Amino acid sequence: MPMRDAVTDNIVEFDNLRHNASDSTDQRALALQDVSLTVGDTTLIEDASLSLSGNGITMIMGPNGAGKSMLLKLAHGLIAPTKGTVTWGGEPLNDAGRRTQAMVFQKPVLLRRSVVANVDFVLKARGIRDAARRNDLLDHVGLLDHARQPARLLSGGEQQRLALARALALKPKVMLLDEPTASLDPASVLKIESIVQEAHTAGTKIIFITHDPGQAGRLADDIVFVHRGRVHEHGPADLFLSRPDTQEARDFLQGRIVV
Repeated sequence: MPMRDAVTDNIVEFDNLRHNASDSTDQRALALQDVSLTVGDTTLIEDASLSLSGNGITMIMGPNGAGKSMLLKLAHGLIAPTKGTVTWGGEPLNDAGRRTQAMVFQKPVLLRRSVVANVDFVLKARGIRDAARRNDLLDHVGLLDHARQPARLLSGGEQQRLALARALALKPKVMLLDEPTASLDPASVLKIESIVQEAHTAGTKIIFITHDPGQAGRLADDIVFVHRGRVHEHGPADLFLSRPDTQEARDFLQGRIVV
């Protein structure tokens, strides 16, 4: 992999001015400092530095294999960096911090049980037995009528909505979403976007991976662009989508980078 160059030095730092909270005190604020991840002889993430507000919806964009999912897993503490630091609110992420977060994967990992049992499992793991809250969650994501149905029989969009219900059951301060609408039909995409927007409005920080500039335009406050394991840009969504700073981002948005 190439050594660190001017691309990294010219990353646009974005401070979400719509919010008054200070990143230095906000326990949800994420910072990566010179983070790299190497597996064997392969560098998957190289010298990534990034600072995110604890508010709003941050979209991570980039071509296939760029390292977006790895970046999200590093942020969530699912994997540890080979070098560099990952902090939330100025402190290394620990078990207590992870309990304030929830992650939803592109392919939902569901129990081979009923819809209602999937949500009950998450609540019971936190010592909560609250049928009314569970039913409210299922109603919120449009699955209350499917409560007793086996989760494996749900459509792809319904399974993703169940995954979101389980994440929301934790009342997370931060929700990390790894392409939750990939391969879904337009109606399912809009339903999931609505659920995500409502979570954001209720105060949850959203970090969301997408390939879709249209989706980014609908949802994002700020956008992080990743290419070949490196953070190339980070800035306000409208500016990135209309006037990206780097040639790599311009090529991506114009469909000239697909892998």
